Amino acid sequence: MRIWRPIVAAAVLSLTLAACGSTDTPAATPTSAGPWQFTNGNGEVVKADKTPTRIIAHAGEAAALMSFGIKPVGVYADESVKTDPNLKDLDLTGIEILGEEWGKIDVEKAASLRPDLIVGDWWPAEKAHSGLEEGVDEKSKKLKELAPVVGVSQGKSIVDLAEGYEKLAVSLGAKVDAPEIAASKKKFSDAVEAFKTAVASKPNLTVLAMSPADDKVYVANPEYAPELLDFQKWGLKVVNPDKPDPGFPYWENLSWENADKYQPDLILWDGRSYTATANAEWGKKQPTWFAIKAAKAGAVASWPAYWLHTYGHFAAELDKLTTAIKAAGENVGS
Repeated sequence: MRIWRPIVAAAVLSLTLAACGSTDTPAATPTSAGPWQFTNGNGEVVKADKTPTRIIAHAGEAAALMSFGIKPVGVYADESVKTDPNLKDLDLTGIEILGEEWGKIDVEKAASLRPDLIVGDWWPAEKAHSGLEEGVDEKSKKLKELAPVVGVSQGKSIVDLAEGYEKLAVSLGAKVDAPEIAASKKKFSDAVEAFKTAVASKPNLTVLAMSPADDKVYVANPEYAPELLDFQKWGLKVVNPDKPDPGFPYWENLSWENADKYQPDLILWDGRSYTATANAEWGKKQPTWFAIKAAKAGAVASWPAYWLHTYGHFAAELDKLTTAIKAAGENVGS
């Protein structure tokens, strides 16, 4: 679930950064002269006398920068880097791992890296950056004292997110005309077209993004899930819940007694908890889960919830969803 801390103080965001010597610059990170600036996800412009070179980034944001050749000196994640979908296939050699649990960042180790920039998504609903939110360990919040924090907004599209990190990478000195980057974008473009074709072949198919939990069933609100908004834009009928939680509008919260309030043809299951056996397991654990006709029929597919940042990852996930849509029936929920 998404919970984040208040915005970094403007005084910190406008901090003038000290230049690092050439011996402090990671070999894999392009460098360029200052002055430097970037428009943060909250609209504020962060400025520095010199281009930052010693970057600490949250998991997905690190993956995005690395896809354009910018290698951070440190990374903090919400789970093991061996299982984090953004990081598990990346070479993290030479990068300090500063946290592998939500809400816990080793700020002392982070300080030893002498960062001049922290990179984390901006979450509009919480008005905060990734990893520095309400509810995290108090010591972890001190990360924001080490350097300015910037990030692209988790807004209306994963495409916008990927493009935003491309712009950040360019501002940090990346060259984005490499053949492998062009190939990744082409793969993504092809995946989008295949997805649109599959959706068009099932004009009456309805889907609902969900995350079952012990206490209740969470129904995702596409307005706060950019990948779901992309799916809607590309023609997929993703259901918007009637009553998102006013205090945490990412979800409508349903009691298990009301788990069957919506009857989609296909369930998009929060990929952070999805396994091949999860549907059957929840059917045994909570009988009302199977009151949802799609669940009873096994019409479920993994939804890449809140983690996508790169063209390559989005292309791979779209290919999986395209296969699921092709196999789905249009009248399961009726």
